[in-house]
Amino acid sequence: MSKSVLLIIGGGIAAYKGLELIRLLKTRGIGVRVIMTKAAEEFVTPLSVASLSGEKVHSALFNLTDEVEMGHIELSRSADLVVVVPATADLIAKMASGLANDLASTTLLATDKKVLIAPAMNVRMWLHAATQRNIATLKSDSIHFIGPNEGDMACGEFGPGRMAEPVEILAAIEKLLSPSALPLKGRKILITAGPTREPIDPVRYISNYSSGKQGYAIAEAARDIGADVTLVSGPVSLAKPVGITVSNVQTADEMLKACDGIYDVVICAAAVADWKVTKPASHKIKKTKSGEVPVLSFIENPDILATLSKPGKSRAKLVVGFAAETENVIEYAKAKLTKKGCDLIVANDVSETSGVFGGDKNTVHIVNPKGVEDWPNLSKAEVARRLMTHIAGLLK
Repeated sequence: MSKSVLLIIGGGIAAYKGLELIRLLKTRGIGVRVIMTKAAEEFVTPLSVASLSGEKVHSALFNLTDEVEMGHIELSRSADLVVVVPATADLIAKMASGLANDLASTTLLATDKKVLIAPAMNVRMWLHAATQRNIATLKSDSIHFIGPNEGDMACGEFGPGRMAEPVEILAAIEKLLSPSALPLKGRKILITAGPTREPIDPVRYISNYSSGKQGYAIAEAARDIGADVTLVSGPVSLAKPVGITVSNVQTADEMLKACDGIYDVVICAAAVADWKVTKPASHKIKKTKSGEVPVLSFIENPDILATLSKPGKSRAKLVVGFAAETENVIEYAKAKLTKKGCDLIVANDVSETSGVFGGDKNTVHIVNPKGVEDWPNLSKAEVARRLMTHIAGLLK
């Protein structure tokens, strides 16, 4: 049986991409019905949309003919998936608030199907606290997101807020329409992310610049292709991902303890501190009158990657480590692969000029016993998607 999509086109400059998406959906044999907001008609014409979709375009909530032929409740439930392209700040706010004052918002409130939205707006609107609150609400309501991407905008600014490309949206649609085809469905995956904090005294600690963005992106990419994901996270400033079991830890000892269990795949993306203070002070270390500098004694932290790579019945089928280096990236990654006993190393340059720590892009090298695969500079989300696709292929 062929699948169908109800496409809601919002009023933004990216509305023209909805035409290309309709064309792509039709080439895949996916049926398309379309709702256009009044604002959307300022950017693309209903005639163009109808010509491509081969269906009548709906726009008015109070239209007797439309209600007789295809009532808005039936319209909201007749498709297998509802897609909003572009999802403007206004539409996102309406969805988060449960407003229903036009056909698009009423349909979104009435639907019992999965909803995928492709946000598009000015970077300042995207980063505004109100929009971010609305996004968090929609994610908690199990609304699916694709994008936005980072790039140049029609307003002349640069940053996050650019709508995902039609081919990216099509891929997301096909995944949602065919969940049984998810390559990691039923697989249990453990992922570590972020830094650890090793206490010196009650108010000071040793840590690093890891933001956790790459690890979190990997967790979401694994979830999106069917995996049952457990994320063990050091202290980060990232929202808890929807549909993922998260265990928050501080130290390397806590992280290792939280990794206990049996998994199909283990991905150690966390930047774990190599050392910890032998005996953290129970009170804040104070300056002395003589100006003496305190001397700290260190011991090695547990090696989480090496521990999880040890042969045994509980070892995962595939153990993946990360090598964050500032020099000799490939050489050190190859040595780490041998020393730790894992199956794969994802190596990257985290020197100050690379912008990887805290940034949104990454250049990685996949190191395995047979050789090295170099990937181009990509967004961390795309690195995550490619890595999980690669891992799914290895599990076959």
